[in-house]
Amino acid sequence: MSKGTSSFGKRHTKTHTLCRRCGNRAFHKQKKTCAQCGYPAAKIRSFNWSEKGQRRKTTGTGRMAHIKDVQRRFKNGFREGTQAKKAVVASA
Repeated sequence: MSKGTSSFGKRHTKTHTLCRRCGNRAFHKQKKTCAQCGYPAAKIRSFNWSEKGQRRKTTGTGRMAHIKDVQRRFKNGFREGTQAKKAVVASA
């Protein structure tokens, strides 16, 4: 049997399926680990030798639903429980 064209026709089983953390088709069904994000490991898979890989996954590439709010509150010194003073209208 050849190791080329005729062997490729026998490949119809999936080794990887969807990952519930990153959504990529990189979760290895037998190993039970994601090749993309490293799930179920607590920390997201990231290596310094892959500059572009880090760029794709870093902070700012998603919605930043919480961090956007924190940045705004940081600008104002995390003030809470105060009301803005009413602006005095200049009479013409």
